Amino acid sequence: MRLNLPMLFAAIALFVIEVIIATKLNHYTFIRAYFGDFLVVMLVYCAVKAFWDVEATRLAIGVFAFAVVVELAQLFRVADVLQLTGWARVVVGTSFSFHDLLMYAAGCSVVWWVDNLNR
Repeated sequence: MRLNLPMLFAAIALFVIEVIIATKLNHYTFIRAYFGDFLVVMLVYCAVKAFWDVEATRLAIGVFAFAVVVELAQLFRVADVLQLTGWARVVVGTSFSFHDLLMYAAGCSVVWWVDNLNR
């Protein structure tokens, strides 16, 4: 375990952007529905890289797999089954979309590519 400040700052910046998207940009359909999903996998990737030195390809695949599991939880309405409310419901989500999987794949690919450029 080691602290990677550039990745930590990137994760914080992405988190702030995600909060703004979730709370202030509801009327921008593309940003809310697609760009947030593109960025959220980058946020998770950077947050992990901020504290652990994980090989880029392994991490990108792991983050994508995690995102797919969350999306499948939406397909099976886990938030409803567990009666989640508030932020827990927002994090898990409530509606499955194949397009979200594409955005997760794109986000993981971009963050993996940028991380490899910086090595």
